[in-house]
Amino acid sequence: MTTVVSRQFRSTPHRDAQDTWLAIVELLTQGRSGAARTELLAVGGIAASVIADQAPRDAAIVVTCEGPRTRIYCLYDDDAIDGSDANQNALGFDPLKGDWAVSLPCLSDDLAWVQAALKKHSSRITARDCAGATSEEAASKSAAAPGALVLDPKGFLGT
Repeated sequence: MTTVVSRQFRSTPHRDAQDTWLAIVELLTQGRSGAARTELLAVGGIAASVIADQAPRDAAIVVTCEGPRTRIYCLYDDDAIDGSDANQNALGFDPLKGDWAVSLPCLSDDLAWVQAALKKHSSRITARDCAGATSEEAASKSAAAPGALVLDPKGFLGT
């Protein structure tokens, strides 16, 4: 079983979509310069478009590497202003270690152009339809039997 770490970034109107992507890049690169940072910044406009469409509200930006899988969601509107559900803390591991990849959720109508645009800049950064679950999300949902308990970690945060 793969370890999964989740982060929630405050987006619009707290910060615009481009600044949200820059904050995500900062988290992923841990402030280091290099090829990974350059590659992530090269797709900034495309990623900002996906963020502006609010695709990462319910479907995560998924980052895979040799370590834990990282899921990044964005908060919008009142949730972004309030910020109480935000978690933009640094990761305790290198999310771009080894053979890393980033999968951006995308609205169905924009998927073709986003995939084509990403392909021009990177083979590691791809897009998927946000209406469909990732294979890991689908597997975890199908593994849960009807009537099985499902842990909701947000329930531990309090009100």
